Amino acid sequence: MTEIKAGLKDVVIAQSTISFIDGDKGELVYAGINIHELAENSNFEEVTFLLLNRKLPTQDQLAKLDTLLRKHRKVPEDVLTVLKTLPKTTEPMDALRTGVSALGSLEESPNDHSEEKNFERVLKLVAQMSTLVAAIQRIRSGQEIIGPREDLSHAENFLYMMSGKEPDATSVKALDIALILHADHGFNASTFAARVTTSTLSDIYSAATSAIGTLKGPLHGGANQRVMEMLLDIGVDGDPLTYIKQALEQGKKIMGFGHRVYHTEDPRATHLRKMSEQACRATGNIRWFEMSRQIELFINKEKNLNANVDFYSASVYYSLGIPTDLFTLIFAMSRMAGWGAHILEQLENNRLIRPREEYVGPRDVHWVSLDKRS
Repeated sequence: MTEIKAGLKDVVIAQSTISFIDGDKGELVYAGINIHELAENSNFEEVTFLLLNRKLPTQDQLAKLDTLLRKHRKVPEDVLTVLKTLPKTTEPMDALRTGVSALGSLEESPNDHSEEKNFERVLKLVAQMSTLVAAIQRIRSGQEIIGPREDLSHAENFLYMMSGKEPDATSVKALDIALILHADHGFNASTFAARVTTSTLSDIYSAATSAIGTLKGPLHGGANQRVMEMLLDIGVDGDPLTYIKQALEQGKKIMGFGHRVYHTEDPRATHLRKMSEQACRATGNIRWFEMSRQIELFINKEKNLNANVDFYSASVYYSLGIPTDLFTLIFAMSRMAGWGAHILEQLENNRLIRPREEYVGPRDVHWVSLDKRS
């Protein structure tokens, strides 16, 4: 009998040079470089180059990529018009998915499948995702859209386009590190969806749309939103441990703990914990960090579960003034670099991804006429 691996657990379907996860050691590596080194020393632009090229850039190479990102951040007016016509009740992730599809409809040379053109498309998506997310927030808030500035970095631009104000250095650093930590994570569900779509030789915008649709699912993206909603439900004057104990007694799941791959602390949580404290303190919201820390220590002691990337990213994003239902869009904004790297890697040695199923339904059933069916 065929052994079935539910959810493709531990099934290796391809080789990759993009990222590596050691769940037992709690390590995440981008193209050979430990995530800790990147979080401490790098920035999102450099990490984007690393993921797309599997090596760190020279000074000239980084400057060229940075220039291209700044050049491509502006989103065509036709796409912004599409976003403005969506119903006010449209969920942000649905709006983002629609925006990326609209970008694809404006592709000037859809039949050019050269490596150079595909690389350019990926880079444009990395650049434009932040502009789309900011525009979605401004539109639904009834505010004028603020376009990107070419004198600001990726993280700076996003915070500026959201608020209209130049962000402080602490906020920029917090977001930049969060973007680095979310940029790639192996063959997760959304990345795999992008590769499956790419394997059919569909276009890059379709692959990105597939990834966004997959990320929207509550079992993949969105956990940090529910973490922050939990903290808000407790309230700054509430008792987090009483709340958590009652939730556990009621059989409720505490979001932001445990991971499908990591058997020790998620290495991304290590840095986000530090950034949460710094960002919350800088913005006068230290209570959110303090509550998070109390909950983390309690869950670790009582359930032997470690915080994952979602737990502390919640308070980081909230302290930056990002609405909770935009948290998953920030994930997508960052992960576009990883999705793009995997899309290009899939195309390098493509084969249609077509798994088989084991049929367990009825056999030898025969058709009968409609008047004889009971």
